[in-house]
Amino acid sequence: MSYLGTPDESPLYEAERSARGYVPNYLRVLALRPEVYGAWLRLAEEVRAGMDLRRYELVTLTAARRLGSSYCGLAHAAVLLERFYDDTELRSIMTDRRDAGLAPVDVAVMDFADRVARDPTGVTEGDVAVLRGHGLADADILQIVLAVCLRRFFSGVLSAVGAVPDPVFDGLPAGVRAAFGGTAETF
Repeated sequence: MSYLGTPDESPLYEAERSARGYVPNYLRVLALRPEVYGAWLRLAEEVRAGMDLRRYELVTLTAARRLGSSYCGLAHAAVLLERFYDDTELRSIMTDRRDAGLAPVDVAVMDFADRVARDPTGVTEGDVAVLRGHGLADADILQIVLAVCLRRFFSGVLSAVGAVPDPVFDGLPAGVRAAFGGTAETF
């Protein structure tokens, strides 16, 4: 579950058990600092509220993959499968977004998200100009940066403490799981 000892019970767990039927491993880790978890939830909600959910999930998936975060990648792949794409479409996006039938603006947004996730200090004015050329306003571009940097934080925390993806992600299509290395037991 994690390199850290986590509480068997926490006030945070009941809501998740009611909503999901289980307590996610990330929540067990963050139960060590519930006030930090609450602050992160508020920040995450503000960031998500500033952009279209489909775009947010594509950006987050891209960042998670670049960062090597199986946990976050599987979680956001699950949202994309549930709300926006079927298995074949999502696997195509994950394999080669440029040849997956996405709108050019979506490809540009994902390319930018990948660049920010890989090296935020390497982003140039030219990278921003590409997004402006696709009709994005500066506020839209900032939202992408915020979403990626939010993912950099959360993925970094989960990776650094060895939090493993929840077994529920084993129910995702095999092709999607394979993009992250297999099943929850193999992470």
